[in-house]
Amino acid sequence: MKTLIVHLKDYKKESILAPLFKMLEALFELFVPLVMAAVIDVGIAQKDSGYIIRMCLVLVALGIIGLVCSITAQYFAAKAAAGFGTGVRHALFWHIQNFSFTEMDTIGTATLITRMTSDINQVQSGVNLVLRLFLRSPFIVFGAMVMAFTVDVQSALVFVVAIPVLSVIVFGIMLITMPLYRKVQAYLDRVLLTTRENLTGARVLRAFNKEEEEIRQFEEGNQLLTDAQKFVGRISGLMNPLTYIVVNGAIIVLIYIGALRVNVGDLTQGEVVALINYMSQILVELVKLANLIITVTKALACAKRIENVLEVKSDMKDGTALWGETAAKSGTDKAAEAETCTAGTEKHEIPAVEFDHVSLTYKGSAGESLTDITFRAEKGQTIGIIGGTGSGKSSLVNLIPRFYDVTKGTVRIGGRDVRDYQVKNLRSHIGMVLQKAVLFKGTIAENLRWGKEDATEQDLEEALAISQAKEFVDTKAGRLDFQIEQSGRNLSGGQKQRLTIARALVRKPEILILDDSASALDFATDAALRGAIRGMKENPTVFIVSQRASSIQYADQIIVLDDGKMAGIGTHEELLAHCPEYQEIYYSQFPKEVASNG
Repeated sequence: MKTLIVHLKDYKKESILAPLFKMLEALFELFVPLVMAAVIDVGIAQKDSGYIIRMCLVLVALGIIGLVCSITAQYFAAKAAAGFGTGVRHALFWHIQNFSFTEMDTIGTATLITRMTSDINQVQSGVNLVLRLFLRSPFIVFGAMVMAFTVDVQSALVFVVAIPVLSVIVFGIMLITMPLYRKVQAYLDRVLLTTRENLTGARVLRAFNKEEEEIRQFEEGNQLLTDAQKFVGRISGLMNPLTYIVVNGAIIVLIYIGALRVNVGDLTQGEVVALINYMSQILVELVKLANLIITVTKALACAKRIENVLEVKSDMKDGTALWGETAAKSGTDKAAEAETCTAGTEKHEIPAVEFDHVSLTYKGSAGESLTDITFRAEKGQTIGIIGGTGSGKSSLVNLIPRFYDVTKGTVRIGGRDVRDYQVKNLRSHIGMVLQKAVLFKGTIAENLRWGKEDATEQDLEEALAISQAKEFVDTKAGRLDFQIEQSGRNLSGGQKQRLTIARALVRKPEILILDDSASALDFATDAALRGAIRGMKENPTVFIVSQRASSIQYADQIIVLDDGKMAGIGTHEELLAHCPEYQEIYYSQFPKEVASNG
């Protein structure tokens, strides 16, 4: 909780005024039993109706003043808690945005969503209650004991015994339930994960008739959550009856002692009523304190979960170099540049992209996803990457914009290790189109300007033309102002893919990566797209990941991956002559008779 409290620094005034006004309300409340005692001992005993009326007006005044103080305290507490929740939410969201793909994969999306929503709401509620009741309730409890001593020392000893017993009950239950509430939140994560997977994969579930199995899994997870909540609820539920037993037992003792002392003339009837009222106030406040502690216990458990995310530091350290800066070359780098390039690759002083004995192992994975990958891509070249499912194609291109860091070897761009670049600066020069086409709710223009915020309408039109999206955008009402629904639900798969390609092209990247991003396009549109990209005046270095041999057969170099290893590299003709893996892929799509005729 310490790391989260800093978000209250902008609400210091509210954090002081809220408990201060609550304590003022409590102070006025402590005078009420004394006024009642005066009404009984003076007004009623002497049958002085004027005195009774005056004292009743005092009670009304105390009530009104207490109400004003309470409302004021509530306002400041709510303002501070809401501001605190906003600050934590911003800090957590910003922190998550700085995670690399490795941290996102390790922590998981479902638990991050829970911590961004449910956990922060619980902590915000905890802060609100703490500001209102954390000082008020103990103040009333100990204030009532002090006031009892001013009435009668012997009777007040009952308070001295009752309050420690109550404290043991309250804090004992808190210590037991705190770890249990953390477990409840973990079960909530699992339920959220199952729910999220079912909603996002609803079509797949129905296609394979898995509804009943998924319902059963959800019910099992939900039952675990329910059982955990019931268990911790039963323990928390002990607080009220146990405190009632202790307080009511103390009231019985007070009445007994009071009766004896009134009988001998040491106490008045009004003073006995005042003592019972003070004990009743303690009971009410302890009920509030019990609810406060339950909420605070939940809040502390949630705060710990939020802190756990905030404590995760990305393994990916930001560099300092900017795009275009040349690196001082070590002897190893010079030797690497002197090596003969692979078949079909023209030799250049500094390649646009170079993989030097690169290997990649995902965190928590038993084996390597990429093993000893070496190749060079010159500026303006088109590099095709092909291979079977799970061969490491996406893993390879994800290393270029540094979504993941290599575990062995080096990836160089412009002769410099990608780890030397400022990540934001590096990615601003790379256009990346991922396998899954992701669009956001908004207009077509707003989605395209994700690529370049200050892009002109001419830039947008040019990107649409190259991506082959112009033909369907022209048919939409409002064209660039056409509203796209969340995730592009009102567009077809091919339309979404073309818009995501246009979004990457808007920034006029020097390196363009198409990660199987034309799979929903027909062959003619795919060919037109590749032709338009080759004709771009910016002459970018293009990486095309595809399952289609036709999409990459005209590339300057084709890299064939097999189980994370490079099975071959060269032109289409070279690979077709000497690479069995490429032959298998190509001839599975184009029968030999058709291929030979082509």
